[in-house]
Amino acid sequence: MDPKAVKSDLVLILDFGSQYTHLITRRIRALSVFSLCISGTSPLSSITSLNPKVVILSGGPHSVHSNDSPSFADGFVDWAQSNGVFVLGICYGLQLLVQRLGGEVRVGEKQEYGRMDIEVEKNCGIFGGKKVGDKQVVWMSHGDEAARLPDGFEVVARSQQGAVAAVEDGDRKFYGLQYHPETFRVAAHSMLALGRAWETALSGDNTFGCWGGKLMISFFFFVKVTHSPEGMETLRYFLFDVCGVNAGWKMEDVMDEEIEVINNTVAPDDHVICALSGGVDSTVAATLVHKAIGDRLHCVFVDNGLLRYKERERVMETFERDLHLPVTCVDASEQFLSKLKGVVDPEMKRKIIGKEFICIFDAFAHELEQKLGKKPAFLVQGTLYPDVIESCPPPGSGRTHSHTIKSHHNVGGLPKDMKLKLIEPLKLLFKDEVRQLGRILKVPEPFLKRHPFPGPGLAVRVLGDVTEGNALDIVRQVDEIFIQSIKDAGIYDSIWQAFAVFLPVKSVGVQGDQRTHSYVVTLRAVTSQDGMTADWVEEFGAWGEVVEGEIYNTAPDDSSVLSPTPATLLNGSPPCPNQGEPPISTSYSTVYCFENSFLKEVSQKICNNVRGVNRVTLDITSKPPSTIEWE
Repeated sequence: MDPKAVKSDLVLILDFGSQYTHLITRRIRALSVFSLCISGTSPLSSITSLNPKVVILSGGPHSVHSNDSPSFADGFVDWAQSNGVFVLGICYGLQLLVQRLGGEVRVGEKQEYGRMDIEVEKNCGIFGGKKVGDKQVVWMSHGDEAARLPDGFEVVARSQQGAVAAVEDGDRKFYGLQYHPETFRVAAHSMLALGRAWETALSGDNTFGCWGGKLMISFFFFVKVTHSPEGMETLRYFLFDVCGVNAGWKMEDVMDEEIEVINNTVAPDDHVICALSGGVDSTVAATLVHKAIGDRLHCVFVDNGLLRYKERERVMETFERDLHLPVTCVDASEQFLSKLKGVVDPEMKRKIIGKEFICIFDAFAHELEQKLGKKPAFLVQGTLYPDVIESCPPPGSGRTHSHTIKSHHNVGGLPKDMKLKLIEPLKLLFKDEVRQLGRILKVPEPFLKRHPFPGPGLAVRVLGDVTEGNALDIVRQVDEIFIQSIKDAGIYDSIWQAFAVFLPVKSVGVQGDQRTHSYVVTLRAVTSQDGMTADWVEEFGAWGEVVEGEIYNTAPDDSSVLSPTPATLLNGSPPCPNQGEPPISTSYSTVYCFENSFLKEVSQKICNNVRGVNRVTLDITSKPPSTIEWE
């Protein structure tokens, strides 16, 4: 996708290391405005070549007083001013703007972290739609503060502690927010239901907060946005009313632009290989490229011996029956498993798998050369924007590459001497945007709703040596039971990703009146909008027999919209407003619950039907601190 061809004004985010930076990109795209994120220390030429209408300076963990604190390129301010580019600094970005323009930033007498009230002092610029004295709750996270503003700037809002919360220089089109408008927090608050349940609470022995015995009380949980509830409206007003941005970005344009890019990249007589994994990303990428170049696309699906239960048969049927893609299936299971024998390091597993895939693609390309008289020059991959973002170096880290959490199969695991050039038509899209594109391309809806499956397959869901014993068979069977149970319960589409993990751990059990010493497996189910963050799908009924309940999710772009979803109770006790807040959620997530009876039934099915397993556990860890996959 060429940013210059996008039919909306580009909003460019300069990333200075904030954990929330990708949320700015998502929030702006949700407004039908195209946005991109690049390193905050990018050279000026990288910024000017994109010709943005608005530049946002992100937050970050640094202090402008540090010698190694990151900064935008020299000449950036003059370029922005002379070209009429709007600049918005958020948190660290505000402080950086103030310091570089001649103001003063110092360590605050009172640091501000968490929710904070701010009050509008001037109804102009970014707060032009507000009245003087208007207050709102925002999310603060800073120790430094702007003490003296550069010439031309004025304070337009302050925190309840008197610190500068928003500044602007309208003449130069420079603006700053000390808080994070892009974040929101989901906080559960409970209220007794009306009617019979309310009467039961008043007349019975159990009162609110006392949870002994069997309760027949209905609770309703209301989720409200408590980070920066008006943050989305602030961004909307800034972009449309202050900057005059055109909201013309839509997925149909993305499809047309990508087809044009593909046709301009691939010569009329060139042939292209597409590596199909059976997942949503590679399938949408293949369908898009096929629409552009037709039968000059040659898809290959590799059975690496690390697929899920009957995965090969199921995906090949979909490719042929529904998508009409030209697909060759290569059985390379022995090749992969022989290379992985004895390997226990997760990073090494990923590297080996990536290398073997490329070897197979090169061999497939050679066979096509013999058949066509011309060797394919390109390889299509379904790389997504989160892969690209997570592969960028953190500004100020002193590294040219980011610290490796894990090698993305499409980004970090490919050999340098790969003979095929890459085509990555989805590399600027998030997962949910890929699904939108897939619908336009008429990819079957059930296929688009498939849960993500990692490129290395079950190699990262079997801890340790994947070839040892019957670990792969066990995890396949357990996963099939878990996923099918989720589908039978009608909750598959409410979960971002669910799967089973094989642990190289044995526990003592009793099965058939006999002592067993068998393996432990764990189940994992998370919710996420884009895969950048994840919350566990919360368990219901872990502490007792609450009859019913509902939880309400607030849409990320409108704090007034409430929609019901099934209820949840947290960590073995009811949520209570005075017991503290739930953890931060940096990505909008649908919070769903597993009923205790569901988990009990799944556990029984697994232990009764999968030989070699006598214990089932549930992983409830969010991302961060964990990753979604175990390896």
